[in-house]
Amino acid sequence: MKKLTTTAVALALTMGLAVGCGQKDQPASSNAAAPAADNKEAAAPASPFKEKGKLIVGTSADYPPYEFHKLIDGKDTIVGFDIDIANAIAKDLGLTLEIKDMKFDGLLPALATGNIDMIASGMSPTEDRKKNVDFTNIYYMAKQGIVVRAEDKDKIKSLDDLKGKPVGVQKGSIQEKLAQEQIENAQLKSLGKISDIVAELKSKRVDAIVVELPVANNYVNKNKDLAISSAEPKDETGGSALAFKKGIDPKVLEQVNKTLEKLNAEKKIDEFVAKANDMVE
Repeated sequence: MKKLTTTAVALALTMGLAVGCGQKDQPASSNAAAPAADNKEAAAPASPFKEKGKLIVGTSADYPPYEFHKLIDGKDTIVGFDIDIANAIAKDLGLTLEIKDMKFDGLLPALATGNIDMIASGMSPTEDRKKNVDFTNIYYMAKQGIVVRAEDKDKIKSLDDLKGKPVGVQKGSIQEKLAQEQIENAQLKSLGKISDIVAELKSKRVDAIVVELPVANNYVNKNKDLAISSAEPKDETGGSALAFKKGIDPKVLEQVNKTLEKLNAEKKIDEFVAKANDMVE
């Protein structure tokens, strides 16, 4: 299941575990991180990926500031704070980073089949997902938001105002489940890409969309005909985490959590979020 003018909050990474998703249908894109300096402590836990020398990370790059496409020096590049985090993890594991871009609901199947090694896509932790993948500690927290057309902001002030109405959500996301559970008789329209859902809202084929608040803020900042509703879904799941295939070497998971803890302690995640927000057009 990513934009903000709101303040990003990187939580203490000892709090919890998290996240997951469907089937790839977009061409792969890749960004490379410089390999880490050769040190046995960092490289040793990377044994599942060491033979190929790289960490293949799956993401759905339509979710700024988490991950999104940007033209840099004439080249289409996947950027965002999840990508910066993934780069840091690959470096600490002594690997280069390869990014594969796909629909959000294709990420978990790709992880299960070994097409990717890790998911970094603003994913929320759920008990169902924990049955099928291993998660890192939570590295980022964000509230949920509802985006409506600006002309409807005063008409849609609570979830009750969306009763029985068409609502857009990202397929396979936690927001899809929240809308199902909290908006009575909602006519859900589930699509793979957030940009497509926003287009549905602007063309009046849905009356609202449910996304994380940072994502909501970024789209509203870029589209004056959109607004944030005062309606607020409750999210008991909380947070985003990285996902690995079930049964990953515990030492790898430990190393990744150490990297996340270090990034949090050094306020690097805050810096990554701020940088990503500045890059969003």
